[in-house]
Amino acid sequence: MLAIFRDLEASGNELIVTDHGKPVLKIMPVKQENTVAELFSGLQGKVSYAEDINQPTQAALKE
Repeated sequence: MLAIFRDLEASGNELIVTDHGKPVLKIMPVKQENTVAELFSGLQGKVSYAEDINQPTQAALKE
């Protein structure tokens, strides 16, 4: 079973287990959540700011 589980983990596929043709279990890999650093790593060094991001925007000052 461990070999099957490792195959499922590597492929990302899921397995439906049946009992006399009736689905009784779904086995699927646990999806790991990405960290903030992983999510935005592609943008690192590519974003520039025209204003101080810690200050209110001009639009906020007009309200």
